[in-house]
Amino acid sequence: MSDHAVLHVKGRVLVGPDDVRDELWVVGGRVTYDRPVGTAADDVRTVEGWTLPGLVDAHCHVGLDAHGPVDADTAEKQALTDREIGALLLRDAGSPSDTHWIDDREDLPKIIRAGRHIARTRRYIRNYAHEIEPDELVAYVAQEARRGDGWVKLVGDWIDREAGDLTACWPRDAVRAAIAEAHRLGARVTAHCFAEDSLRDLVEAGIDCIEHATGLTEDTIPLFAERGVAIVPTLVNIATFPDLAAGGEKKFPRWSDHMRRLHARRYDT
Repeated sequence: MSDHAVLHVKGRVLVGPDDVRDELWVVGGRVTYDRPVGTAADDVRTVEGWTLPGLVDAHCHVGLDAHGPVDADTAEKQALTDREIGALLLRDAGSPSDTHWIDDREDLPKIIRAGRHIARTRRYIRNYAHEIEPDELVAYVAQEARRGDGWVKLVGDWIDREAGDLTACWPRDAVRAAIAEAHRLGARVTAHCFAEDSLRDLVEAGIDCIEHATGLTEDTIPLFAERGVAIVPTLVNIATFPDLAAGGEKKFPRWSDHMRRLHARRYDT
């Protein structure tokens, strides 16, 4: 097949809810539903069959459970669970396990990895993340940029035990330098963010995406739009906020109230 050949695809093509075609052509890398004419019709190759579309799981953690890294058998079951509900491409938003062996399995979904979470010391779930201080952030971002598949995952905010509430994890200068290093290495950066305070610094530092983003406000929404920062709204996760708040009520009442407020305005956000 020459570089200039036209590909003719025959079969049921679902264009829209009420638009079904019987064929399409790929001419010069572009899809068209008009039969090519003239020289474009000189070299046409026809294919017939089925293409099975798959869903994308935009936020998952294959290789991780509630206690930290898991063995290969458990990671396989996690990947199979995604596959069985129709997800064939998984965006792994942070895992301490090396799951690259999954790439060799044609029966498992493809994974785009973000390496291991990078968190501030004692500011994330135990056994999940590299727990470091700001002066180490650039080095760890570089390490995880090389370990992942084009993404790095930061923990942007978490409960501060002294404040008793969610606060930003990183100084502005540290996160700006870390994101610049990731971009230099060809990786993008996303961050776990529940609260309001961490968002502006991360977006102004050049971050590419925010996970959860329950702390969006009228002030930060335009900033996200202006900078083209993507958001992954994890509704299943947000649904757990009331239970999380109840569990921390006695020890961290300010944090519990904050989590309930974030949950209460989830649809407005």
